[in-house]
Amino acid sequence: MGNFIRKTFSVSPLKITILVIFLSLALYIMKIPFFHFMELKALDLRFIARGERAPGVETVIAAIDEKSVTELGRWPWTRTKIAKLIDTLKEYGARSIGFDVVFAEPDENASLRELEELSKKIDDMGLKDPELLRYLDEQKEKANTDLILARAIERAGNVTMGYFFYTSEKEAEHLSLDDIKRSEEYISESKYGIVRIKGRQEEYPMIEAYAAAPNIRPLSDAAEISGFFNAFPDIDGTNRWFPLAIKLGDNFYPPLSVAVLEQYLDWPMLSLKLEEYGVEGIKIGDIEIPTDESGRILINFLGPIDTFPIYSITDIINNRLEPALFKDKIVIIGATATGIYDLRVTPFSTVYPGIGIHATVIDNILHQNFIRRPGWTALIDVFVIILLGLLMGIIISRVRAVSGLLIGLILVTAWVLVNRFIFSSYNLWLNIVYPLFTILTVYVGITIYKYITEEREKKKIRGAFQYYLTASVINEMLKDPSKLKLGGDKKDLSVLFSDIRGFTTVSEKLTPEELVHLLNEYLTAMTDVVFKNEGLLDKYMGDAIMAVFGAPLDQPDHPKRACMTAMGMMNELRKLQKKWTDEGRPVLDIGIGVNSGDMVVGNMGSEMRFDYTVMGDSVNLGSRLEGMNKEYGTNIVISEFTYESVKDTLFCRELDSVRVKGKSLSVKIYELLGERKDSEKWSDFVRVFDEGLVKYKQCQWDDAIACFQNATEIRSGDPPSELYIKRCRELKDNPPEIGWDGVYTMTKK
Repeated sequence: MGNFIRKTFSVSPLKITILVIFLSLALYIMKIPFFHFMELKALDLRFIARGERAPGVETVIAAIDEKSVTELGRWPWTRTKIAKLIDTLKEYGARSIGFDVVFAEPDENASLRELEELSKKIDDMGLKDPELLRYLDEQKEKANTDLILARAIERAGNVTMGYFFYTSEKEAEHLSLDDIKRSEEYISESKYGIVRIKGRQEEYPMIEAYAAAPNIRPLSDAAEISGFFNAFPDIDGTNRWFPLAIKLGDNFYPPLSVAVLEQYLDWPMLSLKLEEYGVEGIKIGDIEIPTDESGRILINFLGPIDTFPIYSITDIINNRLEPALFKDKIVIIGATATGIYDLRVTPFSTVYPGIGIHATVIDNILHQNFIRRPGWTALIDVFVIILLGLLMGIIISRVRAVSGLLIGLILVTAWVLVNRFIFSSYNLWLNIVYPLFTILTVYVGITIYKYITEEREKKKIRGAFQYYLTASVINEMLKDPSKLKLGGDKKDLSVLFSDIRGFTTVSEKLTPEELVHLLNEYLTAMTDVVFKNEGLLDKYMGDAIMAVFGAPLDQPDHPKRACMTAMGMMNELRKLQKKWTDEGRPVLDIGIGVNSGDMVVGNMGSEMRFDYTVMGDSVNLGSRLEGMNKEYGTNIVISEFTYESVKDTLFCRELDSVRVKGKSLSVKIYELLGERKDSEKWSDFVRVFDEGLVKYKQCQWDDAIACFQNATEIRSGDPPSELYIKRCRELKDNPPEIGWDGVYTMTKK
């Protein structure tokens, strides 16, 4: 029973994966605002990655631009100019005209007021001259710019007027009940004529208005139809959705874009279908428009505002353009001049005139070029979350963290590319954030789990060896108990670091008992070599060894002792490797780093628990040198500080000049090959390698490659030579800056 409970509640990579998948699905269903925000931003990037698309030829923009303001005067213009614009567009053959502006107040006209006052005075004086009265009526008619504009609208017979809704109680608080009722009367002819309602309910999840701000009565009566031009940005201020219906009272009203299209398409049936959950669909004739439950369309932006043809109104009024540009076209009239139009943010632009949104929606509907997110896409989202989560969980549980990270990046890249392809080719919006969140969280969760379990394993091994010290250290401490006090001294010492390569991979192949036996055998042999050279076994760090030479006993030849220890460890390892191979056990390989310099040595810790150890930059460099063996494919790397002390007795080759991460100064590093008395077997090889290194630092890439290739022939498959051949080829294709010092900067510790 106890085993069953432990197994049930124990942690494993599979359980972590399943937990993360359920977490992602729960967050997906809950529609967390942060993830929704990130998905919207990802949608914008998909638009940008897709690029601009050419609109149809049906829609053009007549702009109140800087040029028009300069020539025709500051906006708003007198309505006689607007009437002239309508007459000209009608003459040019425009098929449908829409206004992205509202004329909510009568035109201010001083001449008309003066004529009204004159007419009143004449009436008060009792003058009844028919000619005079007729003349006054004619002049008042000419001065009534609202009437002039209304008649132009009537003559055209194809004008759609724009208006806006008050969508909050605060916006409409200045209106009386009569004002609200009157405004609704002005737009009543523009409501959706056919509304199919299945299962009535009190409230629908769509935008509701408190009142309208329509055009003045003469203009509203003169226009064939009208439509609202309200826009509603998302939480980040970007416009991505556009409402195709707003509810006012018991009626539903279309936007300017739909009203213009209704006229352009010669008055097809316009219908709105409502279900209990909200809007199911909107139809204009045979065109079915996909919307969400709020009646919003996802705008398929085609590019910046100049994606559509834009013509200056002053050029239209003054007949500077070819009529063919407007024949049978939808003409949307609105402002683009700075300071006049309302700025909108879209995926393509942070400064986008609102008129462009109407033009885009018209083009989307007319060509049925919709970005779709039907209900069944949620099933795809869920499937992808589960699939990618399981793939990541299976992979990361079987490989090392770095490899898992690389594979995770591949999965992320693959889904991003697939998602982009589906969006660009099929106009389908699939979720991208939750699958990526799942991949990342599975990776982090399992990596932390593996790290904890591996560290627990290493801690068990470390506990069996951490109190082992050489007899000389114990004797030295007994001679001078004061050395047990906390604190340290600065001394010139040598430090050796060794580490097993691929320890995690080896540990996965063995049972715990086999692993402990293998590691004990290895550490015993290595520790014996340290003690043989009278070194201080500072500590075991899991499978790593840190040894110090020159403390606590003074050893003037500590650099040589450290190097002899390194070579002795390699000799012992070769014996063990042969033994393990014969026994069919995994073979270990190690890297060793040796550095000499000033270090702080002594007891570090607290009164209750302390360790006799060393610290300082020289110690850190020794650790870095051990890690550099991975870069160069070597086993023993020593610093120039150690090399200067051993060059007369030990044989080395210069490997590189490196700048370790976090440091500005460079240091030369060497590979320790053997004792100088045995140098004959290395001399030719090292000479050729050194020549290549000189050519490399002189940026003579071809000559350097030739030298390193010769070196690999002398010493078959020499990893440092192969590394330099690769570097030379890369630097040949991408030369370093002038004045390059030949120093290689390490990007990893």
